[in-house]
Amino acid sequence: MPSLNSHSPLPLYHQLAEVLQERIRSGEYPSGARIPSEPELARTYGIGRPTVRQATDVLVRRKLLERRRGSGTFVIEPPEQVDLLSLAGTLASFEKGGIRVRTSLVDRVRRQAVPPDPENPLSGREVFFFSRLSRVRGIPVLLEEIHLDPEIFPGIERVSMAGRSLSKLVEDHYHMRLTSASQNFRVAPAGPRCGELLERPARSSLLLVKRTLDFESAKAAIFTELYCRTDQLVFSQTLQGGGTIDD
Repeated sequence: MPSLNSHSPLPLYHQLAEVLQERIRSGEYPSGARIPSEPELARTYGIGRPTVRQATDVLVRRKLLERRRGSGTFVIEPPEQVDLLSLAGTLASFEKGGIRVRTSLVDRVRRQAVPPDPENPLSGREVFFFSRLSRVRGIPVLLEEIHLDPEIFPGIERVSMAGRSLSKLVEDHYHMRLTSASQNFRVAPAGPRCGELLERPARSSLLLVKRTLDFESAKAAIFTELYCRTDQLVFSQTLQGGGTIDD
């Protein structure tokens, strides 16, 4: 039985959360299992019940545990996870995660001016723009708003975008391979348009990802804003070495 280190700079509740999480992921506490009660865990690890409650709070927020009134705390099925930020593209990421997704166009490709945005390398120019909405089990989970450099992608307004990987489309039609991406992400309130399309109340929180795509012969050729519903899916980022960071 792993022990907790009272001399560690890591708080005891965090240490216990990591111990319980490892026991869940190893299958010792399988999905549907009831974990030991707060008094049991407090006795086992020599800590107070408030510390145990803090630890289980962490795992409830990570969607690994749920509390059932009058019954205890139970392991739940891990949420579906999408490596949304990989270079494979959003559709390929859903497929890799074994998640069936249906993607439809919200706005067909058109030219429009980009309003000022210091994070958008195409800001202040006229670009090709389109947007699409992805649904899982009929629930909207992802809205993509995509800007493309018209000098690099002439004629793209005549190419069908429905249900197609953008990076694969660029490779097939323009013979350019995606080489890198820069991105940042934050929590953002749902505006009227996003709220309506993603079926979320106004000002509710969404994960907003701003991503710039570079190709072999064209840097910053595509800029995308992705609005993600984290109440339905876990969105993660693959790192070198095979790790991930959850949203």
